[in-house]
Amino acid sequence: MLTAWGASRRQARPAPLVVCALAWLRGAFGRIVVSGSLLALAACSPQPVNSPYPEQQLSENVLYTAFSQRSPKYLDPASSYSTDETPFTYAIYEPLYGYHYLKRPYQLIPRTAVDIASPQYFDVNDQPLPADAPGETIAYSIYNIALQPGIAFQPHPAFARNVDGSYAYWPLPEDGLKGRYAITDFEKTATRELTAHDYVYAIRRLASPRVVSPAFGVLSSHIVGLADYAARLKQADAALKADQGDGAWLDLRAHGFDGVKALDDHTLQIRVKGKYPQFKYWLAMTFTAPVPWEADRFYHQPGMAQHNLSLNTWPVGTGPYMLVESIQNRRHVMARNPNFRGEPYPCNGAPKDQAAGLLADCGQMTPFIDRIEFSLEKESVPLMGKFLQGYYDIPEADGGNYGVAMRVAASDSAEKAALYADHGLQLLASTEAQITYLGFNWLDPVVGQGDTPEQQEKNRKLRQAISIAFNWEQFISIFLNDQGEVAHGPVPPGIAGYQGLPQGLNSQVYRWEDGRAVRRSLDEARRLLAEAGYPDGRHADTGEPLVLYFDSSAGMGSNATLDWMRRQLKALNIELEIRATDYNRFQDKMRQGTAQMFMWGWVADYPDAENFLFLLYGGNAKAKTGGENASNYQNPRYDVLFRQMRFLDDGPEKDRLVQEMIKIAQEDMPWMFGFYPMSGGAYQAWVANAKPTQMVRNTLQYLKLDPAMRADRIAQWNRPVWWPLWLGALLLALGVWPAWRVLKRREQATALGDQK
Repeated sequence: MLTAWGASRRQARPAPLVVCALAWLRGAFGRIVVSGSLLALAACSPQPVNSPYPEQQLSENVLYTAFSQRSPKYLDPASSYSTDETPFTYAIYEPLYGYHYLKRPYQLIPRTAVDIASPQYFDVNDQPLPADAPGETIAYSIYNIALQPGIAFQPHPAFARNVDGSYAYWPLPEDGLKGRYAITDFEKTATRELTAHDYVYAIRRLASPRVVSPAFGVLSSHIVGLADYAARLKQADAALKADQGDGAWLDLRAHGFDGVKALDDHTLQIRVKGKYPQFKYWLAMTFTAPVPWEADRFYHQPGMAQHNLSLNTWPVGTGPYMLVESIQNRRHVMARNPNFRGEPYPCNGAPKDQAAGLLADCGQMTPFIDRIEFSLEKESVPLMGKFLQGYYDIPEADGGNYGVAMRVAASDSAEKAALYADHGLQLLASTEAQITYLGFNWLDPVVGQGDTPEQQEKNRKLRQAISIAFNWEQFISIFLNDQGEVAHGPVPPGIAGYQGLPQGLNSQVYRWEDGRAVRRSLDEARRLLAEAGYPDGRHADTGEPLVLYFDSSAGMGSNATLDWMRRQLKALNIELEIRATDYNRFQDKMRQGTAQMFMWGWVADYPDAENFLFLLYGGNAKAKTGGENASNYQNPRYDVLFRQMRFLDDGPEKDRLVQEMIKIAQEDMPWMFGFYPMSGGAYQAWVANAKPTQMVRNTLQYLKLDPAMRADRIAQWNRPVWWPLWLGALLLALGVWPAWRVLKRREQATALGDQK
C-alpha cells in the first residue's frame, strides 16, 4: 500500500515552481490565522505593546531616567569630578555638609555633621585668637567637627565577618573571585557605624600616589601638612612595593599627619592654613566624603580590577541610596540603602516655593523613591521619544539643558507647546551660578588700562561705548531663545552678595526708567567714543578706522555669533576682526596676555562671591601668575577690598565689600558682563518636588513619584492602533483566498486520482 501510494504520488507530482507556490499559500493562510490570534490577544492586553518594562513595574515606586554616551567613569569620591557622575556619588556618599534643597541664596547645612562648625583661630605662636581677629594675623584655623552618632554604612561584603570574627572576604583565596563580577555576587554583607576615622582616611587618600584626585592641588594648598604628607606617602609606597611587590596594599591607617585627625570616634579635626572661610564649602563636596578602610583593602585584592570591582564601579557610602545593579554602558540601578537613617524634607525655602507646591511634604522622611533605574540612550531622539511616551520620568538626572531646550521648542512650535501642555510636562528653568562674559585685556594699549591717567580715562570711555553697543538682550533672545539673564556684574543670582535690580544696576550701561533697566542709547555711546579719541569710529589724529580684534579658538562661537558681534560694533563704525586659532594657540595667547578681546565663562565651584570676584583680583592675573584673572585686570582699591573680603565670614560687612567691589568693576569695565545662563529640567506630571539646580547635587533624595498616575498616563498615551493591521490581514486574506481555493481543488483531484 505504501509503495503503491508513493508510486502514484510520484506520478502526480507537480513542477517544483508549483510546489513552492502551494507551500507559500499554505504558510500564508496559517500566518493570517496566527496573526489574527495575536492581534486579538494584544488588543485585550492592558499593557502597551511598546513598553520597555514589565507591566507591574510601572506601578512601582521606581524612577526611570537615562544616561548618554557612557557609564560613569569615576564613582570613587576622591576622583569623581564630572557632572554625569554626581547623581550617583551624591546619592551614595555623604560629605559632612550639603546645601539646603530649596533656599536661595544657597545655604550650607549639615549632613553627617551635627552642625556647621565655626573654626578656632591661632597665631604663629599657637596662641588662640578671637573670632573677629584680623585675617592677616591668623596663622592657622582649626575645625572641630562633631558627627552624628549611629550613622551606618550600606550593607557591603567588605564589612562581612565569619563566626570567629575574621573578615569573610579578606584575604580571598586564588579562586575567590570565580564567577563574581558584581558586588551582589558576594553572599555575605554587613555594616558598621560611620566614624571620624573614615573621613580621615578619605582625606589621606587624596594624597595617595595610587589615587588620582583633581581636588588634591587645591586642598593641599589649604590643609596644613597635606602636601608634605603626599611626598612622604610616595616614599612609603615605593618602599612597600620594593619590599612586598606591586600587589601590596598601602594601609593609610599606618601613615598619618597632624593636619587631619580624629579626636574620637565622632569628632573630626582639620587644620587649615591661615583664615579661609570658603573651606567649609569643600566639606560639602564628595572629595571629602568618608571612605571606610575595609572597602579600600577589599577592592585592592588581586583580580578585583580585572573583574571590574572597585570604588569606581561599586561605591560604599552612608547615603540614601546604594548601587545594586551595574551593567557597564547599559544600565545602572540604585535602591534604598536599608541602613539610611532618613532625613526630613525641608519646611521652608525660596519665596515662590510654597505656591509651587514644593513645601507640601514638609517634615516627611526622605528619600521618597525606592529605586532609580538609569538606562543608556546613545541618541537624543529615542531618549526624548521615550520621555514623551512616559517611559522616562526625567530625561537625564544630571541634564541641566532639557528643560531649557524644551521650553525653546515650545516657543518655536505651537504643536510641541500643545503636546507638552497636554502631557502636563514640568519644564522648569533657573538662572545658574555661572557667568559668560566678554573680556578686555588690561595689558592691551587700546582697550586695556592705558599707561597715563589721560589714556586710562579715554580707554575706559571706549570700553563703556562698546559695552553700550553690545546688546546682550538681543544676544540672549537670538542665540539663547531668552533662556538667560543679562548680567550687571560678576556675581550671579543665588550667591550671597548678589543684588538684583535696581540696586545692582550697571549704571555705566543702563538707566533705570519706569521700573526697568533701559540700555543707554547709541548716541550716548557715540559721544563716549568721540571723547575716547575715535569720533565716528576713526582715530582723531590719523583718520584711520578703529579696528578691534576678537581672539578665539576654533569652535568658540558660531559664524552667526561672530557676525552678530561685528554688527554690534559696526553700529559705532568700528571694525571687528576675528582672530581664530586652534585651542592650544589660543591658550598660549591668553597666558602671554596678547589677546585683545575674548569670550570666557565661569561656573561656581561653591556658592560664595569670592569664587567670582577672584577672577578680577590682580594677584590672579593670568599673564603674570597663571591665575584665572584672564583679563589681567588690576585695580589697587579692588585688590585691597578683595584681600579684606576673602577673610570675612558671611554677613553684612562681607556683603558691603562685595557690593563695593562690584561697583568698581562696573566703573572700570574690564568685562562686558554678558549673561547668566539658565539651565533646567524636564519632569513628568507625576514627579513632585522638582526644583532644578546645578549646585545642589543630591536632588534625587527629594523627588517623589505618583506611580499610579504614571501607569494611567502611559496607558492613555500608548494605546495601540490596531485597525491598520486588521485591514492588512483582511486584504491579505482576500488576496490569498482564490489561490487557496485552487490549491484545495488540486489536492482533491490528486486524492481522487490516487484512489483510482
